Amino acid sequence: MTRSLVVPRRFLAVALFALLAAVFVMPARAESDAVQFFNSINVEQDTTIHDAVCFFCNVNVKGTVKGDIVVFFGNARIDGEANHDIVVFFGSVRAADNTTIGHDVVNFFGNVRLGENASIGKDTVVMFGGLQMASSASIGGNRVVQPGWVFWGPFLLIAFVIIIAVRELRGSQRRRYLRGY
Repeated sequence: MTRSLVVPRRFLAVALFALLAAVFVMPARAESDAVQFFNSINVEQDTTIHDAVCFFCNVNVKGTVKGDIVVFFGNARIDGEANHDIVVFFGSVRAADNTTIGHDVVNFFGNVRLGENASIGKDTVVMFGGLQMASSASIGGNRVVQPGWVFWGPFLLIAFVIIIAVRELRGSQRRRYLRGY
């Protein structure tokens, strides 16, 4: 009988601790950073932010981003200035005419397009996508481009072999089943 009273006391103690922690813990603040889920980040002209991180949305820069731009399942469009790195997974990077990207551009499973007089300060890595750049665009460091077929070609070949094997296996089982009649 006393055991049944111990469980509610423990639960009450944990709940009280969680309530106190929620009240007295200071929230994290990053006033000059922009982090969004499912809602695009727009940096307007004459506006400056430090970092931009976006999940399932786009980052559109007409002003200045002093830090990094990271996008998952979305696109990054630079019409202004990006002073550090741009990293995009499953999306594209588009640098308009006369834009500057200070450091690196990394893109996985997407395309990078550089307009007239666009410049990247250091390296550009495009894995399983494409790089399109105007003749006047410049990349200050190394350029690594791995086209999409390098990933999708073997993947589709393996999928095709598995599909054929499964169809053959099912067909042979069906034929054996029908022979029994």
